[in-house]
Amino acid sequence: MSDVIITVRGENEARIAPERAVIHLTIRAEGPERASAVDEATRLAEPVRQSIVDRTDSDAVVEWSSTRMTVHAERPWNSEGKRLAPVYHAAISFTVTFAEASELSLWVSDVAVRDGVEIGGVDWQLTPQTRSRTERDVAAEAVSVAVARAEAYAAALGLHTVTPVEIADLGLISRQESAAPPQGKMLMRAAAFDSSGGPGMVYEAEDIVVSATVEARFSAS
Repeated sequence: MSDVIITVRGENEARIAPERAVIHLTIRAEGPERASAVDEATRLAEPVRQSIVDRTDSDAVVEWSSTRMTVHAERPWNSEGKRLAPVYHAAISFTVTFAEASELSLWVSDVAVRDGVEIGGVDWQLTPQTRSRTERDVAAEAVSVAVARAEAYAAALGLHTVTPVEIADLGLISRQESAAPPQGKMLMRAAAFDSSGGPGMVYEAEDIVVSATVEARFSAS
């Protein structure tokens, strides 16, 4: 009897609490002249920058960066359809990485009430070391699942020896199947809400999901 070819999939996932919170915010100002807009944006940004530095010194902030100031002008229209004098807009953006969501919430509650501050989104992340280790472990377990399935199929057929022939990421073997969502990548979900209805912000993050799916082909005899 010739060998039987068995093709299976193996899946696995891990859920891990985020280790980093990366928030983006922008300081915006405007004025009738370029210099006045730049000066105002610089003035508004300085206390925010200092608050970041202070938290960096206390290890609440892991790292941060700030882009160069951007300035653009526009000429608005009035209600009569006439162009008005130019208005200059200046912006300074910050990206700040916090080690804990609680520290992020406290800081946002402080800076959000300042003039010119625009709070952006939050990216929840793992450290590179944790991400690499978790992706490796999840992928290895997905392979183990595929092997177990192949052995179960072989046993049901009265076969005893299962030999791996081919293994690949999802879709690389079964190309005829419809495209599937990327696997083995982190899916990050987070919710931000104000629990008191006031200016305080509370950030809570769902677990980061690291998943992997593999396809494997075995020869059973």
